[in-house]
Amino acid sequence: MLSTTLLLIGLQGAFDESAVHARPNVILIMTDDQGYGDLGITGNSCLETPHLDALGRQSARWRRFYVSPVCSPTRACLMTGRYAYRTRVVDTWVGRSMMDPGEHTLAELLRATGYHTGIFGKWHLGDHFPLRPHDQGFDRSLVHFGGGLAQPSEPPENERRYTDPILSRNGNEELAEGYCTDVYFDEALAFVDEVRGSDRPFFVYLPTNAPHGPLHDVPSELYEKYAGMDLGPVLGASGKADRTARIYAMIENVDQNVGRLMDRLDQWGLAENTLVVFLLDNGPQGVRYNAGLRGQKTHVYEGGVRSVFFARWPARLRAHDVGEHPAAHIDVLPTILEAAGVQHDPARSLDGRSLLTSLERGSDPTWSPRTLFLQVHRGNTPQRGWHFAAIGPRYKLVRNSGFGGRGVKDPSEMPLELYDLVDDPGESHDLSAQLPGVVGSMWTQYLRWFADVSSERPDNYSPPRIVIGEDAETFTRLSKQDWRVGDAEGWGQVGAWHLRSGKSRRYDIQILFHPPVAGELQLLVGTEVLARLDCAPGTRDATISDQELPAGDFGLRVVVRGDKAQGAYQVLLRRK
Repeated sequence: MLSTTLLLIGLQGAFDESAVHARPNVILIMTDDQGYGDLGITGNSCLETPHLDALGRQSARWRRFYVSPVCSPTRACLMTGRYAYRTRVVDTWVGRSMMDPGEHTLAELLRATGYHTGIFGKWHLGDHFPLRPHDQGFDRSLVHFGGGLAQPSEPPENERRYTDPILSRNGNEELAEGYCTDVYFDEALAFVDEVRGSDRPFFVYLPTNAPHGPLHDVPSELYEKYAGMDLGPVLGASGKADRTARIYAMIENVDQNVGRLMDRLDQWGLAENTLVVFLLDNGPQGVRYNAGLRGQKTHVYEGGVRSVFFARWPARLRAHDVGEHPAAHIDVLPTILEAAGVQHDPARSLDGRSLLTSLERGSDPTWSPRTLFLQVHRGNTPQRGWHFAAIGPRYKLVRNSGFGGRGVKDPSEMPLELYDLVDDPGESHDLSAQLPGVVGSMWTQYLRWFADVSSERPDNYSPPRIVIGEDAETFTRLSKQDWRVGDAEGWGQVGAWHLRSGKSRRYDIQILFHPPVAGELQLLVGTEVLARLDCAPGTRDATISDQELPAGDFGLRVVVRGDKAQGAYQVLLRRK
């Protein structure tokens, strides 16, 4: 949220007009829950993605590119060039998808050197000050709340809509018109049209929430197309035809919008010097064609963590397959920074490295072999050895122990597996018994990595606090997305929001319930009850007017004590 100008070095004439004009525009597109096999160019025989296929054919394409098994960790890596465990992002919900505001985002670094910056779609790294995208370097922001439309973070009146959704424009809620993906691309195009005549380049981040579920609201004509198609070739033994038809409708809609974007870049004369990057956030959310890769979303097998990576920049990159070594989401920020002529402060360590030389030449003679690490699972604190992959140039050490383990099982009870990804990309032959030396070496590398990323801060895995009462956000919508529930399963019944306030302030507090409640409502700071109300049976909404909340760090809870304890669905704080 702070200016990063002083964090950049070696920027000779960063705002010199000739230097700025020489730098590329950047458009970064990432879809949500689209699998590696959800493209014609990767062999899908049913799904039609002509524009994405064309983008791939016109791009430098990285052969083996990796992302995290689920979305928020991928997004944290993408925005920072650092492993998510360094950023406080360890999961996707209940307060564990909020990124530390002290991280230096790609948007902050580019904006500090003259770029116009905009995000349109899914952020999922914090809904509140100072974690929102427009607090973190984006001039223009139009995003949905939390992890997706139809999740507990959305305004209830949105009623799970993908069409005409309620979105957040630079922190202000607004009703959009149209299907969500169309809205994001419309906004991105309007932003580019507005700034393209200036003497500064632009950075557009387009992370769609499609084809993430729920799947009840999808483009109808495209759904009818796939519902009427024989999807047998892409379903597999346990695939679901109607579900897949809905997902494919959402993906083809993304494809149509990418085609619209590329056409407009051509019309505006921007295509030649615009770097367009396309990738996925994790594997597919279910069983369907995945180009022979094992596993799906949440798995650390290849099917859960492999992504395409297309980089189209006609002024500098030719279309070809590149990359002799595996690369990952942590490499996107340093690659874009090098393309933009920006050097990152060496005092702020990056885990990624620039891929630009390889994207240009097909290989990089200075590249030193490395091992990549991917780990994510449910729970408040990452557990050493649980649900991880260590990926080297040839071998992959993996323990696919389960994303939902919540860190309560003993990792030693689950086997380590070793695969030769050069000869066996489908991970069908475990070589751990034949190559114990490789297993031991990669396990040692993993332990060293885990200790390193776990020691970034003294309280490394404590989530950031939500700051309230500031002029930057006088209305705060608290939801289950960010409350803390300890070791409770799922979203939990009662949680506490970890808040911070610079001074004591008074608020009108509106409390929403879903399902409705009956009993005594208590508003608590820590263990102190600040207010009580009686809720008649069927209560969905209660208000506490002109209530003071303290300064400092504190936990805020709402509990209704009836037949059982129940928390609020959302708490709305309006500063007086």
